[in-house]
Amino acid sequence: MKTNLFRSPLVFSAMRETPSTRVVSASAGESSETNAADIEGPGASLDRNARDAAIARARRRLVPFLLLMYVVSFLDRANIGFAKDALQTYVGISPQAYALAAGLFFISYSFCGFPSNLILHRVGAKIWMTFIMVTWGLVSMATMFVRGSASLYTLRLLLGVAEAGFFPGIILYLTYWFPNRVRGQILGLFYLGVPLALIVGSPLSGFLLEMHPIAGLQNWQWMFLVEGFMAVAVGITAFWYLDNKPFGAHWLPATEKQALAQTLSSEENERRSTGPQNLLPMLTDIRVFHFLAVYTLIQISVYGVVFYLPTEVSALLHKPAGLEVGAVAAIPWICALVAVFWLPRIADNRNNHRLMAAIILFASGCASFVFPTAGPRVGLIALSIAASGIIAVQPIFWTFPTGYLADRAAAGGIAVVTMGNLGGFIAPPLKFWTEKHFASQNAGLYLLAGLTLLNAGLISFVKDRRRQSIPD
Repeated sequence: MKTNLFRSPLVFSAMRETPSTRVVSASAGESSETNAADIEGPGASLDRNARDAAIARARRRLVPFLLLMYVVSFLDRANIGFAKDALQTYVGISPQAYALAAGLFFISYSFCGFPSNLILHRVGAKIWMTFIMVTWGLVSMATMFVRGSASLYTLRLLLGVAEAGFFPGIILYLTYWFPNRVRGQILGLFYLGVPLALIVGSPLSGFLLEMHPIAGLQNWQWMFLVEGFMAVAVGITAFWYLDNKPFGAHWLPATEKQALAQTLSSEENERRSTGPQNLLPMLTDIRVFHFLAVYTLIQISVYGVVFYLPTEVSALLHKPAGLEVGAVAAIPWICALVAVFWLPRIADNRNNHRLMAAIILFASGCASFVFPTAGPRVGLIALSIAASGIIAVQPIFWTFPTGYLADRAAAGGIAVVTMGNLGGFIAPPLKFWTEKHFASQNAGLYLLAGLTLLNAGLISFVKDRRRQSIPD
């Protein structure tokens, strides 16, 4: 059978398998398998088949486009890493100002996600995602007009405001379409956007920085112009392509809509019985703040790598940022692509997301300790393991809050947890201060590695989502 990334029998075989109930003989100790459909009746089997067919259609329809949106999103927030040297040379941005500007994005980004998610919950993804993407694309394009640190600070703050609702909105949107039993795998596919953005974006940004200047614009200005325009184009397309919820999807047959809606409604009712469903109880729930602490440390690790990876690769190769550095900088993200594809699937199949997340963070932290003093080859391997771990752990992490929160508490709670993106603000200045305080270029990397190991311990105390009672 011909397959592709989004119809892989490996990723979604669990959705096509017919579950069974094992009956054990007390006298002989023998076991035999009885098909669950035989126990529940043919109607239940038809409902499950219709539900699985709906999930498969939704996956084929939505996931590739959401993935494209995330690629563009991550590219526009991270491309400042490639503009670092150009901004220092042509605009006079100091290393301290760059570190502050890189992090300021996450101040407005973190605090504006909460109201944005409540708006999306009310008006739907079709309208709100279009508005978000077009707005942030225009702001990203405007970065080409930076003339000093003040204008760079302003535009990074505005970019954070514009983009704030995208990620928590997509996490919420996926809960409208995909049941818990496959959500880790779906989130893993969505998170492919991070390494894909850096695999595609690193050579693209490197090429734009090396091409012959056109129309009187510097290369770094072309980079912001081209990559910002991509967000505008995809955002306009989103209005015509996305559907808010399954019942409004013309491409889903009526029986499949009904079966999928029943499953999602049953899971929502279970979350209502075990977790908060309104905003005030959510805001006083200790588990929500545990999620927030874990996610903050993850983001410190992520952006400690993302913002400085081109610089670290440039130092390994002893060459300036350009196409070659961009190509080599893509290698860790290729490894992350594989990790984020497989590890959430393994966590879903084993139904032990907490253990898997702790192991991944531990391996990533250990690799981060090795990287600073290793040679080019070993350093690149260690950097690849570290980058893979901090990306792949995130879709696994998101199964915790999305399996716990319901209704408005889910809309607001997901946004509260994404306030952990403040870690992206903390990481650059923290790295810079540590290196200055200890007079060592490696001190900042060691600190970030230590925080990753700390987070491996912290996530091991997260209460794992329990198996839902909805039949598979």
